Amino acid sequence: MLLPSAVPSFVRAVLTLLAAIFLYDVMGAIIKHLGSTYPPQQLSMLRNLFGFLPSLMLIVSSKRWHAEGRRLLFPRWKTALLRGGFITIAQFSFYLSLIHLPFATASAIAFAGPMFVTALSVPVLRHKVGAWRWLAVMVGFAGILMVVRPGAGVFSWYALLPLCAALGYASSSVVVRLIDQDVPTPLINLHSQTGAFIGSTTLVFATTGFLPISSLNDWLWILAMGLAGGTATLLMVSAYRSTQPSSLSPFEYFGIPSTFLLGWIFFGETPFKQLIPGVFFIVGGGLLILWRERRLGANAGVTGPVQNRQGWKIKTR
Repeated sequence: MLLPSAVPSFVRAVLTLLAAIFLYDVMGAIIKHLGSTYPPQQLSMLRNLFGFLPSLMLIVSSKRWHAEGRRLLFPRWKTALLRGGFITIAQFSFYLSLIHLPFATASAIAFAGPMFVTALSVPVLRHKVGAWRWLAVMVGFAGILMVVRPGAGVFSWYALLPLCAALGYASSSVVVRLIDQDVPTPLINLHSQTGAFIGSTTLVFATTGFLPISSLNDWLWILAMGLAGGTATLLMVSAYRSTQPSSLSPFEYFGIPSTFLLGWIFFGETPFKQLIPGVFFIVGGGLLILWRERRLGANAGVTGPVQNRQGWKIKTR
């Protein structure tokens, strides 16, 4: 996602994240459509297979990559590969939940991810998360509870699957910050995709085995699923590498309205009564973070991130 350099870095990170969230929602809708025919672990494997394409195209077209000798390995490449393991767990959990839960419900529960990102940023990245950010996450999570409205069988064991997915995706978002900033994002994503593909393929042949794809139409849906997911992952990594995860994560809540819209259009779900008033809390949490970031930046007299001694890009507090 290319944005003008004049746009503040935090705003660019937010817009990149929102584009990624929308593509993830599109991918999820396709998975729910195919989930009645193919097992979730096979969909995960195929999504990772076709998800290679966006990263490969960006790497091959990068002048910097060619100028630096077309390197494929980099410091902490094993960390990027390990990140694929977290993605494997998250994908399987989320795809399975999409099959057994309404699309909007599964997606809304999975938006607990920002809470996990904020919590993991403290021990893993040694970030100091202030009271305002914790408040913003809690406000957003309260909105999720209003949308989901616990009861009526929502909190069956299937409802735990999107929570497991949220933890897996949050772990992958935080771990990517352990990789040096000078490593190109497509190269990181290529290694993570490799790890996820190995993990999901192992899962397929250890359980159901590979089921033949029944039609060309299904192949086209699978291709679209992989391209949407691969592009979304690329955008997500770019966003989280450009600012603190705990600052950016509440904006993931903005994906909830699109899940309701896609569920209504493609699956005949009409949960709009559930959307109000929770959506206002969800959006309010993200706006609270944005207001706090701009206020701190103005008080400190800076507009961009600075480096701490560990080399992480952090906002001046």
